[in-house]
Amino acid sequence: MTAETGSEDAYSSDELKSSLRRVFDSQMPNYGDYNLVCATPLPDSSAYFVLGYRWSPPELVFAPFAADTLESLEAPTAVNTTNLSHTDEVSPGSYEVGTSTGRVFRFGVEAEAQLPAAPDGGSRTLRQHGDRTDFHSFLDVFLELA
Repeated sequence: MTAETGSEDAYSSDELKSSLRRVFDSQMPNYGDYNLVCATPLPDSSAYFVLGYRWSPPELVFAPFAADTLESLEAPTAVNTTNLSHTDEVSPGSYEVGTSTGRVFRFGVEAEAQLPAAPDGGSRTLRQHGDRTDFHSFLDVFLELA
């Protein structure tokens, strides 16, 4: 997650990125190996994830978090060539990734991810235009692995 500028929200995009980086970094011992994006739920899902991805070896890590408090919900799940069962683009910009153990993640990565309002009612928009472009390039390669 890199800093991006834009109109100011009650919670700045950079503050949100820092909070989400802490969610990921606190759970991953080699967190510096990963680029991060925020994944938002598809209409048939409610899960938000900090997605860590790295090109070599290709790996995608799902770190679920509570969208209201920006706290982690459970241990992250790593998906790589040893446990990847399938990867599909279910619609433009919306994806499904499954593991050999039956776990399925459905998500989208938006250029401007709108998170639910903060507990104090402040709006929260995460700007990730450049990060999203890089992530989509990564997913094009990851789609070929399944």
